[in-house]
Amino acid sequence: MGETEQRPTAGSRLGAQENAGISTLEHGQKPPMTPPGKLVSIKIQMLDDTQETFDIPVRMGSWGPKHVVVKFVVKFFPPDHAQLQEELTRYLFALQVKQDLAQGRLTCNDTSTALLISHIVQSEIGDFDETIDREHLAKNKYIPHQEALEDKIMEFHRNHMGQTPAESDFQLLEIARRLEMYGIRLHPAKDREGTKINLAVANTGILVFQGHTKINAFNWAKVRKLSFKRKRFLIKLRPDVNSSFQDTLEFLMASRDFCKSFWKICVEHHAFFRLFEEPKPKPKPVLFSRGSSFRFSGRTQKQVLDYVKEGGHKKVQFPTEKAYFIAKEVATTERTYLKDLEVITSWFQSAVSKEDCMPETLKNLIFSNFEPLHKFHTGFLKEIEQRLALWEGRSNAHIKGDYQRIGDVMLKNIQSMKQLTIHLRKHNEILMELENGIKNSRKLETFCRDFELQKVCYLPLNTFLLRPLHRLMHYKQIMERLCKHYHPSNVDFRDSRAALAEISEMVAQLHGNMIKMENFQKLHELKKDLIGMDNLVIPGREFIRLGSLSKLSGKGLQQRMFFLFNDILLYTSRGLTASNQFKVHGHLPLYGMTVSIRKKDAFSLHFIESPDETTVDQESEDDLSASRTSLERQSPHRGNTTVHVCWHRNTSVSMIDFSIAVENQLSGNLLRKFKNSNGWQKLWVVFTNFCMFFYKSHQDNHPLASLPLLGYSLTLPSESENIHKDYVFKLHFKSHVYYFRAESEYTFERLKMVGLNCSLLVPLRKKILDVCRASKTTTNFTSFGSHTCCLFSLTLLTVLAVDLQIDLGVK
Repeated sequence: MGETEQRPTAGSRLGAQENAGISTLEHGQKPPMTPPGKLVSIKIQMLDDTQETFDIPVRMGSWGPKHVVVKFVVKFFPPDHAQLQEELTRYLFALQVKQDLAQGRLTCNDTSTALLISHIVQSEIGDFDETIDREHLAKNKYIPHQEALEDKIMEFHRNHMGQTPAESDFQLLEIARRLEMYGIRLHPAKDREGTKINLAVANTGILVFQGHTKINAFNWAKVRKLSFKRKRFLIKLRPDVNSSFQDTLEFLMASRDFCKSFWKICVEHHAFFRLFEEPKPKPKPVLFSRGSSFRFSGRTQKQVLDYVKEGGHKKVQFPTEKAYFIAKEVATTERTYLKDLEVITSWFQSAVSKEDCMPETLKNLIFSNFEPLHKFHTGFLKEIEQRLALWEGRSNAHIKGDYQRIGDVMLKNIQSMKQLTIHLRKHNEILMELENGIKNSRKLETFCRDFELQKVCYLPLNTFLLRPLHRLMHYKQIMERLCKHYHPSNVDFRDSRAALAEISEMVAQLHGNMIKMENFQKLHELKKDLIGMDNLVIPGREFIRLGSLSKLSGKGLQQRMFFLFNDILLYTSRGLTASNQFKVHGHLPLYGMTVSIRKKDAFSLHFIESPDETTVDQESEDDLSASRTSLERQSPHRGNTTVHVCWHRNTSVSMIDFSIAVENQLSGNLLRKFKNSNGWQKLWVVFTNFCMFFYKSHQDNHPLASLPLLGYSLTLPSESENIHKDYVFKLHFKSHVYYFRAESEYTFERLKMVGLNCSLLVPLRKKILDVCRASKTTTNFTSFGSHTCCLFSLTLLTVLAVDLQIDLGVK
């Protein structure tokens, strides 16, 4: 490589600028005036070994030893790196791990060492390339005698394709934290017998090592008191009848200063990891004092976590704040989209390769069209995240230029995306051929059904096949908002308008095909939920609405599930199968049906009764009143489809609603609080298909829990609820209440825009009902007689009046 390689540094990736850093001042406060006096330069060595010089005022006449370099290091190593909420914090810890490897502190076997270094290499130079890798490893020594491990490092690096620097940091810490020497700092000592040992302190307590092998541990719960007398370090233990240890353990260290230093480190670790809040200073003695008055100063681990969860750490806001958050939305939703592609390219493909259940032609059709998409969007996500890093000033700060824009990145990638249209046009064929394969092969049908039950397949399988087309609409909507936000004079406006024009053209070309595919996908999805309707998917049939209604018969009011299509109306009851499918009881052709208003909140349909109506299984009262509203791990997934949610919530959804739902999706961090709890939990949340899916972080492969939102209402907390936080909204259904906090006003408004308020249809139904009551009319489809009369809730009135556009005679 002819050019000099520029590696990321702490200053570059964290954005070391003159005004960089996070202020500890409260909002509105100003920093104190610099006191007059002599300025002395000190050097601080960063975690990447670069040095920064700072001028500090000195009031004393002299400044002690000259040429002192202060080292910036990690002090406390938390047991779980997932507690580190900020990417920049994880990056600093990753730099410390890298430094510990180089200095021989983090000892481990060759395999673990090579794996750690492979993630560092991925973070620094990106995806694997054998030539570049060899040149990079020749120039950069991460451990002594690295040459022997280079082939193994490259072998591991090959597997990290598409991994972003942030993901590499996360994986590095995931591996490092499991190593015995992670975060360990050895302090030489001797035991009572004079045997050389090493003492160390960790989040759990005090550890004893012989060489690099741990031979004993004293948890904080066992330690009653820590003290030192000259060179002797003393640990007083709590009485334990089952223990053979003495009440007080004694260790000899090299000097009093070494002993006192280690004692201070232990005091700080105990306070940080064990106490709820910073210890208060002891009152000063009146006459004289004995012993050290040293105490831990600063936030404890719990206080730090609470501070971040409560939003105390405010991120830097930018001049073009809304444009920044729009760009961030591109990145967060792209992360979710890439994970959805991996459901097909990684998980489904891996499962298919292990089973002889799919014809080779079908395999080639699916994966040859999805793999190019996955490869492209891996690079696209990396570009977006790199631009955000530049925008935030935390990456490559030495690169000059105005990077607070996103339109140029979108234009470049949307133009490249047009080359993938050939693959996008194949998705209709993919969906149809897969369903035909399932229809003709019981083995493939069983395989796909079993795959849908895996946690990673959090949506119906064929939904993932439509994701690439839906994603185009997301880009279009995002660019529309960005162009609407920008003033024409903005430097990013021209590229943004061009990107919008390009993506609008792509959407227009594929939109008609997508509408047909969505209907095809929905018919096949409903087919899995129904028993007794083998010919549901026929040419020309279009799905319109499904919903839960009440039917009046000789046995009283009974809950039924209705499915409205453009040619028939089906009504069903929930069966007793393992997957809770719905049993079809009636096929009602729309031609020849009479609709009439009977009385308040009710109307009737007249039709010929299905002969098997008397065989309906009786549902228990518990089944009818049950509601899946808790944030639980639902299994199997077929019990958590939209059909079942509508059944339990007694509501309905139209195909138009489904189309709007897939067009409006969000991903990002939200803070969640339950009704009777005080703390806020930070989660990665994906909102799609009328449901919120909760993850610990965006790296997780499957959701921890989900919350179906149909029937829920979205409101703002009242004063009596005592939630004095910004950007909080409340989701509630009956007695189930959840509070969520967004990270910004933009995200808060977006959540309202995409339709989290799933009760928006209620005012519409009420309005139509009022109109119908006023009209007192009967609408005929050419009556074909009546044999029995069924009484329904007002939901079907919405169905027939809105979805079929019946003329109710009201002007």
